[in-house]
Amino acid sequence: MARTFAYCRVSTADQTADNQIRELEAAGFSIDPKRVVTETVSGSIPAMEREGFARLVDRLEDGDVLIVTKIDRLGRNAMDVRATVDRLEGEGVRVHCLALGGVDLTSAAGRMVMTVICAMAEFERDLLVERTQAGLSRAKAEGKVLGRPRALSDRQETEVRAKRAAGASLGTLARAYGVSRSAIQRAEKRELEGA
Repeated sequence: MARTFAYCRVSTADQTADNQIRELEAAGFSIDPKRVVTETVSGSIPAMEREGFARLVDRLEDGDVLIVTKIDRLGRNAMDVRATVDRLEGEGVRVHCLALGGVDLTSAAGRMVMTVICAMAEFERDLLVERTQAGLSRAKAEGKVLGRPRALSDRQETEVRAKRAAGASLGTLARAYGVSRSAIQRAEKRELEGA
């Protein structure tokens, strides 16, 4: 008898997989909680390099069904998603995606839909990166300072460098100026870079 498993992934610690679990329940699935694997990891990490997913794959057997709410739960890279689905299919595991109408990604129609969806998602991500880079280049060309604001003023950085040269420790200076040790190190580094 086929067993049903679910894989729910979130990217950051302040997120939960609760919504994904509710989606599965709303779609009529009653999955044993021991067969629901949730983990917090970036979708950019290949599926088989994720600890929770790798353990899940070790538990899957021929005839089992793996359900994900969206294809991006498996990964953000079309090649990784395809390789993951191919591996599972090779082990006799069917992969269903709720967002695609519950289609079996290991079927011919599911493969076609998965390939198109993954390619479009990758294209959108690439466009976003291009737009971000263009915006940063434009801002730089307009003379805008990018990055985090300096913790110390130019005068304070000069003082810090002089005190460091005289033997003051990072910790002492960090406490005296109310900044992190890293801020003191960045001030020293800027002098070396001539900035």
